Amino acid sequence: YCGSQESSSLVYRSMSIRLCEMFSLRVFFCLLSVSVHVASGMYDPDEVLDLPGMSFKPNYRQWSGYLKASSGKFLHYWFVTSQRDPLKDPVVLWLNGGPGCSSLDGFLSENGPFHVNDNGATLYENEFSWNKIANVLYLESPAGVGYSYSDDQKYQTDDDEVANNNYLALQSFFIKFPNFTQNEFFIFGESYGGIYAPTLSLRVATGGQLKVNFKGFAVGNGISSFALNDQSLIYFGNYHGLFGEQLWKDLNDNCCQNGVCNFYNNSKESCSDVVSHAFNIVYNSGLNTYALYLDCAGGVTSQRAMMHLFRNFRKHWEANKVSLSVGNTPNVQGVPPCINSTAQMNWLNRGDVRKALHIPDVLPPWDICSDAVGRQYHTIYETVKDVYEKLLALGLRALVYNGDTDMACNFLGDQWFVEQLGHKASTQYQPWIYEKQIAGFYQQFGTITFLTVKVRFRHPCNLFCTFPRCSYTFLCYSLHEIY
Repeated sequence: YCGSQESSSLVYRSMSIRLCEMFSLRVFFCLLSVSVHVASGMYDPDEVLDLPGMSFKPNYRQWSGYLKASSGKFLHYWFVTSQRDPLKDPVVLWLNGGPGCSSLDGFLSENGPFHVNDNGATLYENEFSWNKIANVLYLESPAGVGYSYSDDQKYQTDDDEVANNNYLALQSFFIKFPNFTQNEFFIFGESYGGIYAPTLSLRVATGGQLKVNFKGFAVGNGISSFALNDQSLIYFGNYHGLFGEQLWKDLNDNCCQNGVCNFYNNSKESCSDVVSHAFNIVYNSGLNTYALYLDCAGGVTSQRAMMHLFRNFRKHWEANKVSLSVGNTPNVQGVPPCINSTAQMNWLNRGDVRKALHIPDVLPPWDICSDAVGRQYHTIYETVKDVYEKLLALGLRALVYNGDTDMACNFLGDQWFVEQLGHKASTQYQPWIYEKQIAGFYQQFGTITFLTVKVRFRHPCNLFCTFPRCSYTFLCYSLHEIY
């Protein structure tokens, strides 16, 4: 016992006191080290200290590793702190869609702090990164997507199971990073994330086990209602000059009665045939489905990514005998969505990159989308209207925003969705202005806002949209202007 008065020898007692002081000092520094370790966010062994191909020194910290979901399922995460004030800035969860596509696509080609050069070997800083003003968590979900995995390698899943596993992963994340539980927390989803984000938000808002400062959610170019998305797409295509007078007449003659049109699940075979024709123009003629007025770029990877859109967004077409000639690819560099992710794939599959990101050697190569997940995915929510109503009743804030030339999840369908929630408009539909130019339009309905984004618009947060699905364009607007 340190400093024991029972020691009869003065020398021994002095040595004991000295040893006690040394021991106490050692314990003190040990505890201090742990305290600093936690306070500064040093969560080894997940911290990423160096990345191959990075020639610049980042002014933020980052971690890559795994979060425990349900039994035997592990979701890969990549977390980057804010470049501004990590202790005070919000935490944002980012989810790409598919279903079955990786959120690292969002990281490395949309809103992450750096992107991959075309050579697939070097990185460059993204001056429009979301982590300019927020701590951003990228989660590869569900298991089987990207570097996420399940021990049993069974990847059949559905909307509710995904929401539950994402919720469990968030619990795991905030246990790893407890100092961020008081930061404002937001959930963002893109594309099929239109289902991921609100269903997970409801878990977070009502689950009770996750103690975070949850403020709201946002969906960028997301699927909110299959019926409204398809119904509106016919009008969108016609108004953008894709169909021509005869096809528009055929659509009206075969799908409309007494001025009411049904392009979604019309039982008339003649209607299904003409709708199939219209959708083939949108999705399979060589147009850039995600950005009507931008060029198409890509190759085989683009075609595979689009298969997920056909398999999951359009399953009801098969049920209604609507045929899409997906296999008859047009003579362009690829089919929509015209995105080439070869550089990202090459970089992420380098052995030194995998090691830096703490990826187990036994996992297969990274791919932008998982065929195993996409083929077996079961959609439960044909519309998330009930989910939105529950979230809004809790007083949570929501933003639904769309690039105005995206056809996969077009702005008109999401606008109808928000309007049909039945909340009284608190503002008129109006433009918002930046540098004396109209940057888009918005309308608020209490705590939910619908907003459009013009292509190639530079806005006050120094973010730049070169592609309407690049939903990083409105992180600043959503967190500060609308909220």
